[in-house]
Amino acid sequence: MNRVLKPLQWIYCIYAFLLFVGIMLVLFPFVVISSFFGKIRGGNAIFRICMLWADIWFPLIFIFPKRKFETPHDKTKQYVFVINHISLLDAGILPKAFRQPVRPLGKVEISKLPVFGFIYKKAIVPVDRSDTANKSRSLRILKSIIGKGISVLLFPEGTYNQSHQPLKKFYDGAFRIAIETQTPVKPVLFLDTYDRLRYQDSFSLNPGKCRILFLEEVPVSGLGIYDTDRLKEKVFAIMENKLREYQVSWIKPH
Repeated sequence: MNRVLKPLQWIYCIYAFLLFVGIMLVLFPFVVISSFFGKIRGGNAIFRICMLWADIWFPLIFIFPKRKFETPHDKTKQYVFVINHISLLDAGILPKAFRQPVRPLGKVEISKLPVFGFIYKKAIVPVDRSDTANKSRSLRILKSIIGKGISVLLFPEGTYNQSHQPLKKFYDGAFRIAIETQTPVKPVLFLDTYDRLRYQDSFSLNPGKCRILFLEEVPVSGLGIYDTDRLKEKVFAIMENKLREYQVSWIKPH
């Protein structure tokens, strides 16, 4: 059966890739124009263009993102969004998950890609995790963005979770930003991106559901920088427990 299905999956993946590139090239001139309007106004416009790209691409490849909110979500409010990182599809699904201006923190290496890299670096805050000074600069930029009324978004695991546990260890950055700016943390879970496209295999893409779960915000009012570890551990536990509750497919027994 796999001998029959695998070639069909390759064809599907090529079809999805060609659509990805084709839609991106059509929208690219609008990204270039938007980039002249500055980092805030232009960045917001570019993120809306990314929303349009996602609204076109996902239905055409038969992947159906669906958002679920455990508590009412206020799009006008600022958050430090934190998300689990488990799939090559995680970055692509962001414009479907977040229908409000946000600035993700993303790997600087991707910004070096032709065309897509230009869009990427205009829509996100790039970070080189191998450079301590660069990491500090990126966190300062994120804090300044919050000061301008825009939410920020981080993958606190830093890279793909390959542990077969719900989550891998969190970095401090997202939680320091939340405390220093007194902005609530909003955990978000990608429950199905691993099933749609695994980080190990670019040709594992397949159609189906893609649930996005917004959890209750975690307030930081009154917390100081010395509370960073406590906040990080609290958010980790909330996200881990919810992933276990939903029995996500990448969790394996020890």
